[in-house]
Amino acid sequence: MKANKKKNRISLSSIQDFFSEHDSVIKESFIALLICALGDLFAGILLGKMTFFLETFPGLLVIIPGAIGMRGNIFGSFASRISTNLHIGMISPKFELSEQLNNNILSSFVLTLILSLFLAIIAKIFCIIFHFESIALIDFILISVIAGIISTIIMLPVTMFISFKSFNHGWDPDNITTPLIAAIGDLFTLPAIVASLYVLNYLNTSLLIKEIFTLILTVFVISAFVYVFRMSSESKKIITQSTPVLLVSSILGVSAGGIFNSSIETLLTNPSLLTLMPLFSGESGSLVSILSARLSSGLHYGLIEPLRKPEGESLHNFMICYVLAIVMFPLIGFIAENSTNILGSAGVGYLNIILISLISGLILISVMIFVVYYISITSYNRDIDPDNIVIPISTSVTDAISSLILISVSLFILGALI
Repeated sequence: MKANKKKNRISLSSIQDFFSEHDSVIKESFIALLICALGDLFAGILLGKMTFFLETFPGLLVIIPGAIGMRGNIFGSFASRISTNLHIGMISPKFELSEQLNNNILSSFVLTLILSLFLAIIAKIFCIIFHFESIALIDFILISVIAGIISTIIMLPVTMFISFKSFNHGWDPDNITTPLIAAIGDLFTLPAIVASLYVLNYLNTSLLIKEIFTLILTVFVISAFVYVFRMSSESKKIITQSTPVLLVSSILGVSAGGIFNSSIETLLTNPSLLTLMPLFSGESGSLVSILSARLSSGLHYGLIEPLRKPEGESLHNFMICYVLAIVMFPLIGFIAENSTNILGSAGVGYLNIILISLISGLILISVMIFVVYYISITSYNRDIDPDNIVIPISTSVTDAISSLILISVSLFILGALI
């Protein structure tokens, strides 16, 4: 009996030590995730208001998750590289333009252009394979590339501002930038797509002008890609390591869009689930991005050993992820249900939505922490910068499976309660 009491005291003491040691990390990440949730809520409400565009431009829904995910992947990796370079002194915290920073800026811009073009092609192929009614390929290209250019003009300066400001204020950019960048990406991608639809609508007045404009845009994208690829060894490294991963990520993003599209009836009959979708996907991706960035930085400056079995600092990062998940997933469930009620629609009930969000989130995070860890140590051991590949892969996998997990858990819980 005494031994059991001693073990309980040791266990309680260990928990208290853990929270004391990682208090600032949890607080910084929680604030960033909360802001991210607000951005994702706005995205969910905006998506619900895009019914007219979704009907007018069939197949648009397939490309939206991929476009949103791509912003987070590219600029999350951009922020992670800046964070790592700030930590190890490769970039000045005074925000001075340098070759290292310039290479990162141009590479991120070009990656957005080329991936936007690829995303449009994949979305059209996906629609053909699964017999979805859709707009023409040329329309997909114009929507995707124009939206990519618009969002990049916003995302580049915002990403740098957040990265440098957080570092200069003594906050760890790994805990701040990735969820905030994801939220801002979610916030501005949909308006950028809407803006591109207006441009497309204007160009539809003349098929010849639209075809010429698309050709010029495509040539510009390919030329910019080739130019930056040849510009320096650092740019070549970023593009070479990032492009294959981002191509796979785009395919996964389009797959998520297909899953979303095929489940639309279930979501429409339960409006709070529809509102929860971008919240759940965004928070899951942000949690995974925080873990990815922290593991990457830890590997770079020796706090984490790339071992087959995670231990030490890696396990601490896993625990931080779980703590944040236990707090955030019930919260976003509450936010989704409350927003649905305020907008005058019938929800599924606070208890149901909180259970759905929490259980789905814990299942997803339990899978993803090991996916992130082993991608991180594998890339590091093969001399591939984790900053270039871990966030794109992990967030895209998260996007692809989050819908399946959320819908499956929702059907199970709601079905069990009927």
